[in-house]
Amino acid sequence: MATTKEYKDFILEQLSLLDNITCKSMMGEYLLYYNGILFGGIYDDRLLVKIVDSNKKYNMQKSIPYESAKPMYLVDDVDNKETLKDIVLDTCKDLPSKK
Repeated sequence: MATTKEYKDFILEQLSLLDNITCKSMMGEYLLYYNGILFGGIYDDRLLVKIVDSNKKYNMQKSIPYESAKPMYLVDDVDNKETLKDIVLDTCKDLPSKK
């Protein structure tokens, strides 16, 4: 099941507290970047972020985005814009910046 355009638009609106969020379509799903850093994606109408040390404090559940992929964290509370902002910022702290 691919992600719907409506869900993608909803997630982008929920991430609107952050400048420089970009979204790239990839085989029916969407990759999410903050300041050029790939931090997660939208898979099957679910927001997932990479697993890093600095976002473990949110106690998110691990989930597989697609078959044969590494686990990611499932963001359950997509309605809270402030929490989403904090999750993205914390996730990007531990990821390499774009070269």
